[in-house]
Amino acid sequence: MVGALAVGCGAFGAHALKSRLNPDLLAIYQTATLYHLVHAVVLFALALFARSTGTSIAWPASLFLAGILLFSGSLYLLAVTGFRQLGMITPLGGLCFIAGWLASGWFLAAR
Repeated sequence: MVGALAVGCGAFGAHALKSRLNPDLLAIYQTATLYHLVHAVVLFALALFARSTGTSIAWPASLFLAGILLFSGSLYLLAVTGFRQLGMITPLGGLCFIAGWLASGWFLAAR
């Protein structure tokens, strides 16, 4: 579901927004899509890990989902609306991504 949304957002940006956004805002939108898609793949890998090991992935998965929402979500909105104050939310999403990676590493090391 999260991956499908990332692909949909990417297609929307490439087709509907390409001619409507200035290059700076389009680059911001593309960054949001890249981070969204990368972390959707990570969530998929975590789900496979959980299925094969019986390990709960609630903590890192929640952090990655929060990162997608806060980081990518704020950048999507910033690009579409031009409301630059949304950029203040973006670092919180970045911190969630970092914490998600650290939590994932901890889960893997504990196995």
